[in-house]
Amino acid sequence: MQTRLRYADYYNLTSTFDGLYQRSKIGENFTRLYDLIISRENILLAYRNIKRNSGAKTSGTDGKTISYLENLKDEQIVGLVRDKLISYKPDKVRRKMIPKSNEEFRPLGIPTITDRLIQQCFKQILEPITEARFYNHSYGFRPMRSTHHALARVQYLINKGKLHYVVDIDIKGFFDNINHTRLMKQLWNIGIRDRKVLAIIGKRLKAEIQGEDTPVKGTPQGGILSPLLSNVALNDLDHWVAKQWEKFEPDFNYHNISNRNAALKKTNLKEGYIVRYADDFKILCRDYQTAVKWFHAVRLYLKDRLKLEISERKSKITNLRKRKTDFLGFTIKAEKKGKNGRRVAQTGISEKKKKQIKHQAKTIIKAIQKDPKTQNALKWNGFALGVHNYFRKATLVNLDFNRIHYDISRTMYNRLRHKAYYGKPITATYIFRKFYRSNYKTFKVAKTWLYPLTDVQTRNNLCFKQDITPYTSQGRREIYKRLSKNVAREINKLINSHIPDRSIEYLDNRISRYSMKIGKCEITGIFLPAEDIHCHHYRPRHLGGGDEFDNLRIIHKDIHRLIHAKNKQTIDNLRTSIQIDGKVITKINQYRKMCNLENLQ
Repeated sequence: MQTRLRYADYYNLTSTFDGLYQRSKIGENFTRLYDLIISRENILLAYRNIKRNSGAKTSGTDGKTISYLENLKDEQIVGLVRDKLISYKPDKVRRKMIPKSNEEFRPLGIPTITDRLIQQCFKQILEPITEARFYNHSYGFRPMRSTHHALARVQYLINKGKLHYVVDIDIKGFFDNINHTRLMKQLWNIGIRDRKVLAIIGKRLKAEIQGEDTPVKGTPQGGILSPLLSNVALNDLDHWVAKQWEKFEPDFNYHNISNRNAALKKTNLKEGYIVRYADDFKILCRDYQTAVKWFHAVRLYLKDRLKLEISERKSKITNLRKRKTDFLGFTIKAEKKGKNGRRVAQTGISEKKKKQIKHQAKTIIKAIQKDPKTQNALKWNGFALGVHNYFRKATLVNLDFNRIHYDISRTMYNRLRHKAYYGKPITATYIFRKFYRSNYKTFKVAKTWLYPLTDVQTRNNLCFKQDITPYTSQGRREIYKRLSKNVAREINKLINSHIPDRSIEYLDNRISRYSMKIGKCEITGIFLPAEDIHCHHYRPRHLGGGDEFDNLRIIHKDIHRLIHAKNKQTIDNLRTSIQIDGKVITKINQYRKMCNLENLQ
């Protein structure tokens, strides 16, 4: 997210996005968005954003990937987008079936790289408008929000609100059944009233799928614009539920929120609070009778207003005092705590996720047995750190991972005992010592200690702070403060990244250096996500420098290119794109001096 904010600054679009957000916040409608979408700055920003996406190297029906765009000049990319939008006809979408955990398949639609670039152009302009109007407790596919925030909201409603009944609604094939006509009306109602923009989105929705007919409903998963459109489709549901109780304004006066709630409880209104992550949502209620009313009301609303059907088999009402409910890979139950019998949310790992973790763990163990090399060891460490980071927000995470470790321990020992050393990691790397304790026995594969799956402690799960948004100056300040805490997530990406022909010393020290510097560039001081990191040898290898910890520096990839650049035009282009000041130039010159290169002026 910080990289996205910095890119918006590069192209002078921050104030534009802020303006769209503020105008939408006060209910203004937008009739002239097309010129913003095809502006040179917005198109180049879109290219820079999609270039970083993991799917950029995936081809569409035309066989082209991001490398096709990389070979074009800036003006050619701008011209490509503008020319195609003059008489827009989307290319065919490539269909790919992704296996799900229940042996079913999820259809994925992959647009061509040009159509993805166009969708990103639209998303950048539409997102600030829609963000201003989305419901506070919708958490899926929105900037800075996560599954943990949705879980924290449910925990809060159970702990503080004492709401122990939950309505689970499962929408049948949501992404494939979104009603196009209804969606276009919702875009109009949310403030997007540029008819040319709406016409292009309408054509995008009806893009032909390779090997299938032209769709009459749905928005394919895999498109850049699809997550935003899915949130628009369910935004009406969010606000409709909220207006039934949470946002309902009674005719009589009240002095504070407690008086308001007391007054509302004397009415026949249905008390309920919705928490949604994409198409997965729950409504928390106080009693069974209210939950039944909400169940049928939401079912009818989805059917009559949004033209969506629910899965009767998967939709249900759960008494959290007696049974668990699953949400985003976690289990939730209201358990008694303390002498007064107060009930609090107890969370753990769902059975389905436990099976997936054990299956994935055994797959990696078998790979290590067949090929006990560094890359497979790092693959295990990336897997372990990833599942720990996600599930450590559960209150029972330690017990659940102890059981998972026990279930796979025999497989792990039998397969690795002749391939690796088994013991306590006395000389573990910095990153190992930072996240794991050394009193657990584990295997050492190719000089790399495997992270112990059983060693994980729960962490407090905090609710989302609603003023955090990339579209206000205050929100951006909050983002910059919080992003430095996400080092573990980026380290997980570094562990999983593959750099050929690098020593294990280099790979370990790179991660350790990044962790020690709290993820910040050692020249600019800016937090770096994994995809923007280059690891520089302070004394170059061709001048005798090695891979030892003290000789490595974590820096932004563009800064790294500038350190080694010799061509004047290349230097000028890099300096223009990254907008560096005199202090940064002084530091870069120190690095260039070590490389026997001339100073930058």
